[in-house]
Amino acid sequence: MTKVSMTINGKQVSGDVEGRTLLASFLREDQRLTGTHIGCDTSQCGACVVHVDGKAVKSCTMFAIEADGAQVATIEGQAAEDGTLNAIQAAFQEHHGLQCGFCTPGMVMSAAALLKENPKPSASEVREYLEGNICRCTGYHNIVKSIMAASGQDVSAIAAE
Repeated sequence: MTKVSMTINGKQVSGDVEGRTLLASFLREDQRLTGTHIGCDTSQCGACVVHVDGKAVKSCTMFAIEADGAQVATIEGQAAEDGTLNAIQAAFQEHHGLQCGFCTPGMVMSAAALLKENPKPSASEVREYLEGNICRCTGYHNIVKSIMAASGQDVSAIAAE
């Protein structure tokens, strides 16, 4: 067992992990942050996206020991302490950017990373950025609208591509 320490959503945490413990498992099982979903175990679906030191990563492909000393942000840390949704979460709600909700945490975390890099992306740029995230319920149209709305853009004229 190896002791790891990291800051998750602004809170210092530590725990003992086996070398093979994935960050996703450490978050879900040890820290009880179950908003990070595990959907495929092959790094294809993006349901497990979190931010490590400000970069979006698929936590099912990163060992917990690799995040030792890191700043980790999960979906649980996106809303304000009083529960007020952030702009991306509110846009997903307002523009129906989710159906079953399984992919939503990874989509929101990916969207946050995109908007940090590109504050006003086009619809095609959003679609391209989300290539690593799979939604099995939607046609992505409302997800794209939600992300563009969160960026402050007018989404009334966005056509399904």
